Amino acid sequence: MIPAAEISRPSVPALDALLGVKLPVLDDGFVRLIDYMGADSAIVQAARVSYGAGTKRESDDRGLIRYLMRHNHTSPFEMCELKLHLRVPMDCWRQWIRHRTASVNEISTRYSVAIDSASVTPADGWRHQSETNRQGGDEPFGVEDGERFSRMETTVQNESRHVYSELLDAGVAREQARKLLPLATYTEAYWKIDLHNLLHFLSLRMDSRSQWEIRQYARTIADEIVAKWVPVTWEAFRDYRFEAVTFSAQERELLSLLFAGNADAVRNRMSGLGWLKDDKLSREGREFEEKLEKIGIGFAGVR
Repeated sequence: MIPAAEISRPSVPALDALLGVKLPVLDDGFVRLIDYMGADSAIVQAARVSYGAGTKRESDDRGLIRYLMRHNHTSPFEMCELKLHLRVPMDCWRQWIRHRTASVNEISTRYSVAIDSASVTPADGWRHQSETNRQGGDEPFGVEDGERFSRMETTVQNESRHVYSELLDAGVAREQARKLLPLATYTEAYWKIDLHNLLHFLSLRMDSRSQWEIRQYARTIADEIVAKWVPVTWEAFRDYRFEAVTFSAQERELLSLLFAGNADAVRNRMSGLGWLKDDKLSREGREFEEKLEKIGIGFAGVR
């Protein structure tokens, strides 16, 4: 048995300095660190099933963490946890809460009056519906249109809040009155999650195809908290997961044909897969093209 005197709690000074600090996001949102458990050293400790501080050489610990990340060993990363206090618009929160791997306690508008704040879209922040991504936005509208949209948004928000307040003053139950509030209304929650599942959340919500607003929260958590908390793990995550490019078996086959300079065979194979029709790429075809662009290979001569 390891003596208690030899067991110590990992401490990260950069994170200690952030405890309780509100990191602003959007116009009135924030992320606030409440508590944390573990650090890079805790991951190494768990992987070696040891109460020691890892090896004497930091390079060995770094190599182990990178090995774990590279080969998708997940349980050691579950030894680290974060607890955050969030203020986030309800439309973003609907996406956030789909990540069912966290412990969550949200403010209840049945018990409390809803937060008197709603996310306002700036004039240059309105986006066209994407033609290739059914659930996402694309190019921004012009400022003139954006200013008009923002005025409309403010009118709706102000009227909704006014009616909500009038109903409460008249004695209507909060659980009924709240349904008049727009999805832009801010909510608050405590959110506790382990590092493995947090990295999965960040990999999805920092992606360029994710909604812009929730990307701002993900980036704040990543840059202001995670990168300072577990810098070695964060480096490995960026190298082997977030900024990595992976290829399916079909994509590897197409790559081989590309490297062989056989553009006709690539075109025929993509047509057979349903990725290319009338010189237009399907979603899977476009994603393959994006991967090639990331590694500096073009589709010249294919279409």
